[in-house]
Amino acid sequence: MPDLTRKQLEVLAFIRRFMERDGLPPTRGEIAEGLGLRNRQGIDQHLRALASKGALELVPGISRGIRLREDFAPIAESNRERAKSNSEAGLPLLGRIAAGEPILAASHIEEHVVVAASLFKPHADFLLRVRGDSMKDADILDRDLLAVHRTSQVSNGQIVVARLVDQDEATVKFYRRQGHRVRLEPANAAYRPIEIDLREQELSIEGLAVGVIRTALPRVR
Repeated sequence: MPDLTRKQLEVLAFIRRFMERDGLPPTRGEIAEGLGLRNRQGIDQHLRALASKGALELVPGISRGIRLREDFAPIAESNRERAKSNSEAGLPLLGRIAAGEPILAASHIEEHVVVAASLFKPHADFLLRVRGDSMKDADILDRDLLAVHRTSQVSNGQIVVARLVDQDEATVKFYRRQGHRVRLEPANAAYRPIEIDLREQELSIEGLAVGVIRTALPRVR
């Protein structure tokens, strides 16, 4: 690998620590906050330089689109396996997810639910408490527990947990993307889709819905 500057090494080390801790890459904002920097443009410059030197790969259009080169893959992989093993004893249940914080921050975790991550394919990394009925026609109801696999790699038509940097909390919606435009679609005609232009807004895909645990049974009439 070509020689890296002190600042580039610092950025790269932060990304590695973040991935070891959280199991996925940081956003530009999280890198800036973690390194105590105010200028996100400077972060972009460092990332582009690291990409040009072969230290990482940048995937355009997504906020966590940072991929370490293969030399660093074993670290991230071992962390994912460790997280998967830990989850066998119970998955963290998240309530409201505040903007600007890692999704598995302690302040988000209400409790741990004893359910095996391996019951879901791909495995679940956490449970999210559903609020509201915007996805009722996809059989995701208010108060359900949504099993979520942590990934930023999703395809059109999948149900995702997404977060806009200017929103107070995450949302569960169908994902549709065409070019630089993303449409987050509800499964309830009473709600309007969320339209995002990735050139103007930062979108963070926090995970893929892989199952539902119903916490309340419907009443029999």
